[in-house]
Amino acid sequence: MSDSIRPFKVDVPESEVDRLLRKLKDTRIPTREIVPGAESDYGITTDWIKAMYEYWVEDFSWYKQQDLINQRPMALTEINGQDVHFVHVRSEQPDAMPLLLIHGWPGSFYEFSQVIELLTNPEDKSKQAFHCIVPSLPGFCFSSRPPRGQTLKEVAGMFHTLMQRLGYDNYCVQAGDWGQWVGRELGANPSYAKHVTAVHFNWLPAPLPQDLSSSSNPRDQKVHSRVQAWLNSHLAYAIHMRTRPSSLALMLTDNPTALLSFVGEKYDEAVNPHNPLVKSNLWKDHILTTVCLYYFSNCAGTSSLVYYANTRHEKFPEEIVKKENRVTVPMGYTSFLWDTRPSVKWGAELTGNLVWYKERDEAGHFAALECPEGLVEDIRAVVGMVTRGEAKAETFD
Repeated sequence: MSDSIRPFKVDVPESEVDRLLRKLKDTRIPTREIVPGAESDYGITTDWIKAMYEYWVEDFSWYKQQDLINQRPMALTEINGQDVHFVHVRSEQPDAMPLLLIHGWPGSFYEFSQVIELLTNPEDKSKQAFHCIVPSLPGFCFSSRPPRGQTLKEVAGMFHTLMQRLGYDNYCVQAGDWGQWVGRELGANPSYAKHVTAVHFNWLPAPLPQDLSSSSNPRDQKVHSRVQAWLNSHLAYAIHMRTRPSSLALMLTDNPTALLSFVGEKYDEAVNPHNPLVKSNLWKDHILTTVCLYYFSNCAGTSSLVYYANTRHEKFPEEIVKKENRVTVPMGYTSFLWDTRPSVKWGAELTGNLVWYKERDEAGHFAALECPEGLVEDIRAVVGMVTRGEAKAETFD
C-alpha cells in the first residue's frame, strides 16, 4: 500500500455530540400538519418527523454507530490536491475481485454497510467474493470539498486513480444515483473502460417508451406513474441544491432537525412503503447515522455541489444516451420499482452494453440498505456472465 494512503477513523469529539443533543432538546417540533389531512402531499409529515425526533433524542446512539463504522478499515489519500476518503475491505478468498461501490445523494459510504460482508465473505465459498472499495464523493463526509465546477467525469478519473493506487489494475463497479454517472464514465471512457470488467447499476435515468403509460404490462404502467409523480412533485430539493447551495448550507449546517427533514425525507418517500424494514428501528438507525455523518462532517452544503456542477434532472434522458456516455463494458441493471426514477429494459439498452437486466419490486432508491441480499445476488450475476465468458465488451471499428 502506498505511503500516500493514511489510515482514518471517525472520531467525533464528545463535546460535539453533547452539543448536538442540547440543540435537539431545545428544538420545537411541529405538533400539527400545516393543512388538515395533508398527509405527505405537502412534504414530510408531522407524525414522521415527530417519531424520528423522539427516537433520536431518546434511543439513538451515535457512539454505537461510530464504533460500527470504525470496524471497517478506512483511509484518506490525496488525488489532484483533494483528500478522498474511502472504506477498503479485502476478502480472504484468493480469487476475489476488486469492486468499486459508489454512492449518491443523500447517501454516503455508510449506504453500503449492509452489503460489504456479504460481498467479501460469502457463506457459500463457491460464490464470487470481492474486495470492496467504497469512496466518499468529493464534498461528502470526509472527502475534501470539490473545487468550483468539478464534474462527475473528473471524479471518475480520481476514483480510477484510487483503484490503481490500491493495486487494482482491473476492477468492477456498482453504483446508483449520482454514483451512476461516475460508474458510467468509468465504463464508457476508453482510458478507464479497458480496466473495468463489468458495471452494475441500481439507478439508471434512461428514456421511457412513449406508450409506456398504456402498456399492457402492469409494471410498465407503475414505472410510468412513479417517474411522472417524482418529476412533477418531488424535485424541489434538487432545484434548491443546483441553484442556491450556499443558502441551503446556511439553513441546514447547524440545524439538525432541519437536516433530518431534508435528508431523511428521501429515506421515507423513495423506498418501498410496504417493506417492514422501513418501519423498524434499524431503518431509523440508518437514517440518523447518515444525518449525523452529514452534520458532524459539515457537508450539508458541499454535498449539494454535485447538483450545481452536473446535468440537471430534466436532461438526464438525453444526456445518458449520448455516444460518449455509452457504457461499452458488460453492463447490468436492476430496475427497482420504488426508485425515484426506475427504468425499463428498452431504455437501459439505449445507454450501454446491457448484458443483464432484472426487475425487483421489493425496494427503491437505497437498494444496498433496503435489499442487500438481492443487490449482492445481482452484482454476482453480472460479473459471473463475464467470468464465464458469456458477456464481452463492445468493440468499434
